[in-house]
Amino acid sequence: MTEPSASESRWSQTDAARGDAYDKKWKDMAAAGIDTHGEVTFVQRYAPGSVVDAGCGTGRVGIELHRRGVSVVGFDLDEKMLGAARRNGPDIDWLHADAATVTLPALYDVVLMAGNVMIFVDPGTEAAVVANMASLLAPGGRFITGFSLIRGRYGVVDLDQHAAQAGLELEDRFSTWDADPWASTDNYAVSVFRRPGQ
Repeated sequence: MTEPSASESRWSQTDAARGDAYDKKWKDMAAAGIDTHGEVTFVQRYAPGSVVDAGCGTGRVGIELHRRGVSVVGFDLDEKMLGAARRNGPDIDWLHADAATVTLPALYDVVLMAGNVMIFVDPGTEAAVVANMASLLAPGGRFITGFSLIRGRYGVVDLDQHAAQAGLELEDRFSTWDADPWASTDNYAVSVFRRPGQ
């Protein structure tokens, strides 16, 4: 497999902490008694047996899903983030891959994109990313993505159009991972799309 390049992604152009430095923020929050697993609790409402942690970062979400008995595979373009994921969750398959082109050997109950992944993919590849994520879903599976809504950037109107083109149906939308009701004035959206089938 040819190693993908992260040179054009918006994420690669940020000065955000990477790897263990990024992970420390979440570990400090957990040590302070803050629940850092809202995405996991949200996803578990759909009772998945298998999840793709797309844009997995340091593996925080995938590792907790795995700990709760879900079969997980994760991928990311950032090698520093993957390094932390591999150290923190050595029993999980972590792949260096691009969301627009990744191929996996099975179909999954949920493809999860937490952590603003959709607004950090290569500009212009969003439709290809959504289509590729849809291709990883088993019939009846769900594509779940949460990201900040920033004026002039990728938003829910684009997402809904790309999901429909990929054969997905919008099932629900919330303003937080705590499933707070959605309003069009919100600055964050958690969208749940379903692939028709069982």
